Amino acid sequence: MSESDVTRDGVRGARPGREAVTGTDAGRRGGRRGRGERPVVPDAEFSSYYGTPVLNKPPWKPLDIAGYLYLGGLAGASSLLAAGGQLTGRPGLAAPAKLGAAGAVSLSLAALVHDLGRPARFLNMLRVFKPTSPMSVGSWLLAGYAPLTLTAAATEVAGRYRLLGSAATVASAVLGPAVATYTAVLLADTAVPSWHEGYRELPFVFAGSAATAASGLALAAAPAAQAGPARRLAVLGSALELAAFHTMKRRMGLAAEPFERGRAGALVRAAELLTAGGAALALCCGRDRRLALAAGAALLTGSAALRFGVFHAGVASAEDPAYTVVPQRERLAGRDG
Repeated sequence: MSESDVTRDGVRGARPGREAVTGTDAGRRGGRRGRGERPVVPDAEFSSYYGTPVLNKPPWKPLDIAGYLYLGGLAGASSLLAAGGQLTGRPGLAAPAKLGAAGAVSLSLAALVHDLGRPARFLNMLRVFKPTSPMSVGSWLLAGYAPLTLTAAATEVAGRYRLLGSAATVASAVLGPAVATYTAVLLADTAVPSWHEGYRELPFVFAGSAATAASGLALAAAPAAQAGPARRLAVLGSALELAAFHTMKRRMGLAAEPFERGRAGALVRAAELLTAGGAALALCCGRDRRLALAAGAALLTGSAALRFGVFHAGVASAEDPAYTVVPQRERLAGRDG
């Protein structure tokens, strides 16, 4: 079978080094061969015409954009902890959370601008406001949120203008949840299968991941006597992240495969172990400083591994046409049936 020959179902002969779609998994990948029927053509796999992919994979730099996803979540949830610490009289918790939010959002913006190539491209996104565009909404969120976190951190370091700093802390906490989760909406709004198919649960996954990252930073930096809210947030955030992620994978069907294979699979498994282990340590660390540091490191690392795993899973799903073609056929078959 030549390069340009395709079957009626839009598939090509299997290339060496790749798993073909055989009779045992033809139903899963959209094949039509009946049980016991002998093939008259070679086993086939999903590809595209003339070597052109069905989808172009995301052009984003992995380190920049995956880091941007992680740091934005860390910043947004840290603002919530900072406001909580301030309002409940826990300055030892509020101070590192304010500094963490300011540092994380600054690095997140730096990663985004580095991926864009030059700062003017970010500023160009602020020329209009389009409520139907997650990118436009996210750009405006960051433009409003970053000055607030920087103000809160600067007044904390200076020890002056406390009223201004308190107002900035509360205002940044109002925007914090949106900053922590809008990137999930941004990913799900693309055509990348493993991102788009998770549109229902991915914001909850990112919310839980942001909470674990912020609580990990607070556990590592705050006095144990004032870290009670961070310990509780670690347990709640890990429960939300793990439950939402497993629910998402069960519902996604074929598009969930990239989360279990290759680099993305390794990162996701590490994230689940680190997050669960960090939450367990946070629950029992009490005032033990060494356990608190271990819990904080595990939660921070687990949250980062999850965001990088989600990024790489999306790239892998865009590279394999089966993750685009099979769900489309299943939806069409459902309408016809």
